[in-house]
Amino acid sequence: MSKSWNKPVTLALEEPGQFTTISNLQEASWALIEDWPLDEGEALDKALLVLEAAIKGKKTVEEARLAFIAAAIEAEIEIKE
Repeated sequence: MSKSWNKPVTLALEEPGQFTTISNLQEASWALIEDWPLDEGEALDKALLVLEAAIKGKKTVEEARLAFIAAAIEAEIEIKE
């Protein structure tokens, strides 16, 4: 199973207007752990669990992508379409 997403997620992770593109499970995991503006949150916790499950092949890559996007929305991070 591919660990890359079919459609990357581009978001202003570090500051408004400065966009970063996340395109796979590993990049998403690092972003959530190292660069995320929130330390706690329901969607953040879920995203971490879903990403771990996807890495282990127990969830789909798309489920992980959607959980990552939900965590970004929860953190009020700007997402570029």
